[in-house]
Amino acid sequence: MNETIELLLNHRSIRKFKDQPLNDEQISQLVEAAQMASTSSFVQAYTIIGVKDPEKKKKLAEIAGNQQYVAENGHFFVFCADFHRHQAAGELEGIDVSEAIESTEKLVVGITDASLAAQNCAVAAESMGLGICYIGGLRNDIQATADLLNLPEHVFPVFGMCVGYPDAEPSIKPRLPKAGVYFEDSYPSEEKHFVELENYNDTTAAYYESRTEGKRKDRWTAQVSGMLSSIKRAHMKDFLHRKGFGRK
Repeated sequence: MNETIELLLNHRSIRKFKDQPLNDEQISQLVEAAQMASTSSFVQAYTIIGVKDPEKKKKLAEIAGNQQYVAENGHFFVFCADFHRHQAAGELEGIDVSEAIESTEKLVVGITDASLAAQNCAVAAESMGLGICYIGGLRNDIQATADLLNLPEHVFPVFGMCVGYPDAEPSIKPRLPKAGVYFEDSYPSEEKHFVELENYNDTTAAYYESRTEGKRKDRWTAQVSGMLSSIKRAHMKDFLHRKGFGRK
């Protein structure tokens, strides 16, 4: 197994960081690594905002559900889907691009480009001995997040990322088995899903039981079904439309 694969297989989310900020060189390296991610048709439909202001980080932590590690880390990045610069590019060339950038397809492209850049950043950070944690909670009040970061039309925050020196070493959370996510030539039968899900339930129950000294024995299917039993962040559709996404 090579070092890169070993690094990827040892990923875990870090939610406690040492009080040690990243220096400018580290931040620059992480951004440059993010920029080298694949991008749809060379569109590069994302922007990365680094948040250093302690008050802004504190406010983002509150928006994210009072997650203290959003405020206390080495550096906080916000990855945004961004077609604002493409609007400017169209104006420079005298070409109307508004219908295209407001389409659902370009919404998908923006989210994909931001996500690919973020994962490059995450892997780069972990290769430097740093830890990371993705923060989707910025979408709890996405308008407040956008206002705080002064995001214009055709830009929205997809998620944040805490980066810093780990002050904890959590265990690796077991993923679905390969047989539950990788299939060849066609999608599997429902019966195969049921079998793999039950096997995975045993794995996750054992994981939580060990981690909590017997206080929890969560089944993954129960956990995710509970989470999906109601709509979360129902404000997203209207927000995206106001920002000029998904109108077509």
